[in-house]
Amino acid sequence: MSTDGGTRLVLVAGSTRTAEIDGISAAGADESLLAHTPAADAEILRYGDVVRAPEVPQSPTGCLTPAVVTRAVVELLDLDVTVVDGGLAEPSGAPTVTVGARPGRDVREQDPVPSAPGAFEAARQFGRSLPADEVVIGETIPGGTTTALGVLRALGERGGVSSSLPENPVDQKESVVEEGLTASAMEPGEAADQPKRAVRRMGDPVLAVAAGVAIGAIETGRAVTLAGGTQLATVGALLRHAGIEGPLSLATTSFVDDDPSADVRGLAADLDLDLTVTDPAFDRADHVAMERFVVGEAKEGVGMGGALALADRAELDPAVVRDRVAAIADDLAFEP
Repeated sequence: MSTDGGTRLVLVAGSTRTAEIDGISAAGADESLLAHTPAADAEILRYGDVVRAPEVPQSPTGCLTPAVVTRAVVELLDLDVTVVDGGLAEPSGAPTVTVGARPGRDVREQDPVPSAPGAFEAARQFGRSLPADEVVIGETIPGGTTTALGVLRALGERGGVSSSLPENPVDQKESVVEEGLTASAMEPGEAADQPKRAVRRMGDPVLAVAAGVAIGAIETGRAVTLAGGTQLATVGALLRHAGIEGPLSLATTSFVDDDPSADVRGLAADLDLDLTVTDPAFDRADHVAMERFVVGEAKEGVGMGGALALADRAELDPAVVRDRVAAIADDLAFEP
């Protein structure tokens, strides 16, 4: 294997119309901005600011996107970053790799992700050629925890998913998934060992692309960390159902770990994922950009858990990370 060495953060950015279901996601100040969130996250990760996106993503209550946290670690560790277009609904000013993914439809439709099989294979080939010894894979897709739940049910896996909202709308997500299974004429577990079918019928394009990149990297001997919460755990499920049997790492935040409705530890145990949980101690920060995380908003996303794990491994003082997060937030002229 020939690579340029080092660690590369890969962000898969995409969209699903599932996010338009009222009450599903907090990944935008209002519905009109949801479609721009992944593109904006990619820009912040690459440039530290938005470029083409209309504004910095934040929740209706003012919780800033996790991209700001990941960007802070990228700057502090000088990480290489690659953004893969996992079905963007709006173009990003960040350079992106194209693998043929298209925006996902509502998961309650019969065939919400027809581009999934092709995008999976193209992403797999891309993952095989990545210039890195270690690949850390994150995601940004509003509504993605609901589609992740759909994939888990299609694969026959138990467990729940987290939420960007303080109160996880678990019943609503389960109801949406039930509608999706009915529309696709599928029973729970019917797509076991058929990861492409599970994503095509019950998922989103980001899951397909992230799984493809991960498999390609693993097949060529690279170390892979799934950087996120229950969505990236679902990518782990897709890998297991694709026949990947070796060690798999999942790195998430204490905010996801503290969410009892998600039970990320149970899901990781079911899938034999080596779980790392990092606490950035945002409760010690006197800055509004971090306060909303402490009360349970956002929790994870844009590779935040993986980035924080890398910072911890590099023995970065968490206070230094928090200071950099605050500085980037101030540079973005963040106003709650």
